[in-house]
Amino acid sequence: MFQIGRREFVRSLGALTSVAAAWPFAACAQEPGRIYRLGDVQFSPRHSAWTDALVERVKADGFVSGQNLIIDDAGFGLRGDQLAEHAAAIVKANVDVVFAAGDPPVQAARRATKTVPILAVAEDMVGSGFVTSLARPGGNTTGLSLLSAELNGKRQEILMEALPGIKRMAILADTGSISPQHLQMLQDAGHSRGLEILVQRVSKRDEVEDAIEAAKNSGAQAINVLASALLFINRDIILSRTATLRLPAIYQWPDMADAGGLIGYGPNLVQLWRDIVARQLVKLLQGVKPADIPVEQPSKFQLWVNLKVAKDYNLTIPESLLLRADKVIE
Repeated sequence: MFQIGRREFVRSLGALTSVAAAWPFAACAQEPGRIYRLGDVQFSPRHSAWTDALVERVKADGFVSGQNLIIDDAGFGLRGDQLAEHAAAIVKANVDVVFAAGDPPVQAARRATKTVPILAVAEDMVGSGFVTSLARPGGNTTGLSLLSAELNGKRQEILMEALPGIKRMAILADTGSISPQHLQMLQDAGHSRGLEILVQRVSKRDEVEDAIEAAKNSGAQAINVLASALLFINRDIILSRTATLRLPAIYQWPDMADAGGLIGYGPNLVQLWRDIVARQLVKLLQGVKPADIPVEQPSKFQLWVNLKVAKDYNLTIPESLLLRADKVIE
């Protein structure tokens, strides 16, 4: 896979104005000899199934990584304190599109430019103020809105169904992605069904493990890990600590159950990057204005349940839930 360091990437963008080369063209051909440049601002690592799916999909449309498409590998796996500096650097280097995944990376990209097209993946594009509306984004930002508020509530309901009789549940919330109003809504929904909801807030990696410990010590019988890029990139910590404490948890992405979580419910990450994000990226690279590309939302959701984890925790998952599951890991 084509890789380039941060400094080398920025220097190369200034030097590369046109390079004649042969590459496959899709029906909507790219400009002959042009090098397209994608700047990334995100927490996730470069080598992942979803980013590989995106790269493979845009290749089918004639944008080939390492040939006519330069991808800023240094823009992956950034820390929070690196977002603003890197976003400013790639904008200065005249990239064609900035790809930002997660609310803090999107915020950094939007602060860095009001003109360069931004392809954003965020929990709530409208609620966060990144776009004016889904149909008419306005400005220089479009992308994917993950329906996180609705799905956080749905996951809370699923966890209650999986654990009949539960009286106290914790929610692990990233303060950078979740509004106080949304947290209150989740608490109210729990209270209406006789469930006490304990909120554990985090804003950085170092706080995650302590928050899970605090939830357990407060008597939580399960934990709803809310939608958040911060919590996703620190999923190994969460999976490890909940396993040690034998604390049942539900996660934003289905395959988290395959990684050792009890339940995962939401859209398939690989499918989103391949089917939606890649299509939007191709349009932007071809010169379509972000304001003319409606923000999309996931429409398919999967429920995965890990019965091995349930057995280890001495839990019996109701048959009604297992019958609805798209995948049961035994």
